[in-house]
Amino acid sequence: MFSKFFKRDEVAEAARETYQTVIRQARQPDFYTRYGVPDTLDGRFDLLVLHTALVLLRLQTDRAESERFSQALFDTLFVDLDQSLREIGVSDMSVGKKVKQMGKAFYGRLDAYRLGLEAVEGDDGQQLADALQRNLYRGSPEAEPFSMPMAGYVVRQAAHLDTIPLAEVVSGNLAFAAA
Repeated sequence: MFSKFFKRDEVAEAARETYQTVIRQARQPDFYTRYGVPDTLDGRFDLLVLHTALVLLRLQTDRAESERFSQALFDTLFVDLDQSLREIGVSDMSVGKKVKQMGKAFYGRLDAYRLGLEAVEGDDGQQLADALQRNLYRGSPEAEPFSMPMAGYVVRQAAHLDTIPLAEVVSGNLAFAAA
């Protein structure tokens, strides 16, 4: 009778495994040294969002099979962000508001990166580089030389993720290419 309360949620577990892979990839030192991403809370947030967005965009190729996993991955990201805000001392009264702002930022970036990736063939990655400049680099003029190389990384990563069978992705067996 109690087994249904203690049953493992394999989709949620796979999403947590994938999220751990996203975290490991987003924390690669190359992003801060080679690609000029600021090593700040904003920079780290944006790298998490970028890599989660890449996985979610990969999953959109077959929404029927990946919808539950996509939602679990999104939920895992935002539970982690909520906990992280609390750990750094954001007051309980402010956490909800900040998470809501992060959610809006996430969806805006997801859309910008999707559109940028779709336009790569026609504009040699300029729209994607512009989206990265606005979001990942927060419009910093000093970061402009990094936006096009970072766009190249994103294109290569999206192509790599497209080679991974959907069944592997939704089971938590995801590996990113080297930064």
